[in-house]
Amino acid sequence: MAIERPGTGAPDTSEYTPESRGSFWRDLSVVHAASAVVGFLFAASGPLAIVLATGTKGGLSEADLASWVFGSFFFNGIASIVFSLFWRQPLAFFWTIPGTVLIGPALVHLTFPQVIGAYIATGLLMLALGALGWVGRVMAIMPMPIVMGMVAGVFLQFGLDWIFALRDGLWIAAPMTAAFLLVSAIAPLARYFPPLIAALIAGAAAITYVAPFALPLDPAGMLAAPRLHAPEFSLPALAELVVPLAVTVLLVQNAQGIAILAAAQHAAPVNAIAVACGISSIVAAFVGAVSTCLTGPVNAIISAAGDRRTQYTAGVLVGVLAITFALFAPLLTRLMLSTPPAFIATLAGLAMLRVLQSAFAVAFQRRFTLGALVTFLVTVAAVPVLNIGAPFWALLAGMAVSLLLERDDWRARE
Repeated sequence: MAIERPGTGAPDTSEYTPESRGSFWRDLSVVHAASAVVGFLFAASGPLAIVLATGTKGGLSEADLASWVFGSFFFNGIASIVFSLFWRQPLAFFWTIPGTVLIGPALVHLTFPQVIGAYIATGLLMLALGALGWVGRVMAIMPMPIVMGMVAGVFLQFGLDWIFALRDGLWIAAPMTAAFLLVSAIAPLARYFPPLIAALIAGAAAITYVAPFALPLDPAGMLAAPRLHAPEFSLPALAELVVPLAVTVLLVQNAQGIAILAAAQHAAPVNAIAVACGISSIVAAFVGAVSTCLTGPVNAIISAAGDRRTQYTAGVLVGVLAITFALFAPLLTRLMLSTPPAFIATLAGLAMLRVLQSAFAVAFQRRFTLGALVTFLVTVAAVPVLNIGAPFWALLAGMAVSLLLERDDWRARE
């Protein structure tokens, strides 16, 4: 596969040498290091809570969850380091949040090996699309409002769980919510201190004050011991998960990350990113981790400050922190799972607020709103057909209704 010139999709014949690309240590600054720490803490708070909430609802064991956490941080950390150094851009990779949420209902009627088989098939699909340079074509097929109708549907439950946490665990959910809202309301503070981190600290303080707990963990069990899984390629699992997972990575997460980097004057290599997502997804799947994506929020944080030409160093540091975090996955998983249920539910729900707001705004703003509504309703109904979960049918139903009844929107799109 030819190397792309960043942001163009065209082959790049220029020669990359360490001398021509500068020194990492010379380019590193306190500003970029601080951005990397804040960006990493974001990924290790709300998004991690979503993984644990999804896996717990799906009946996964603590060992499986620790292995999932290891894969999500370790392999994506490697991808972040390699791509940030090679492309000299802040390219941080983590896991697809809407894809993670998709897995929860699937684990009710599919086995974990079947889900892992779908992860691998999704990775192969993204790898092929990126290698062939077809990512742009795929992104142009499905209207974004219909895609975001599905995303809003799968995210809705996390927002509801936050409300239920306020009802059932007010003593922990209330201070977390108050801290999140307070920091969010002070824009200069929120720019450098993510509200989710404030919520996490408030929750930890509430637990320590009201219901302190001891962490039962043998020191020998603190280090990562990833579990290798043999995948099972089941037709219902592939039909249910592969297309929605690929859609959430390419059309939702990667598109968001690329747009954020473009706003910061970085030309991200679209097809090469899809290849990276495919490879990382395949490898991480064997230890139970969900598909890789180019993260939007973390890249927004690390590309917001400092010299644009040296922001790549923040991407490298995010990768280093992710790998370090992965090595202690059992300890950190046990720590999170030992907290009251309201803690994870609130953290995950607050992490979803802006994303859910954005999903509704895109889905019901202008065109394709009827197709988006049908997609949303079918997703929320969560009724499987032929042992294939609702998100797949939701996309089909939304597209069909839109093609039939929103012809003017399709003509305006051409």
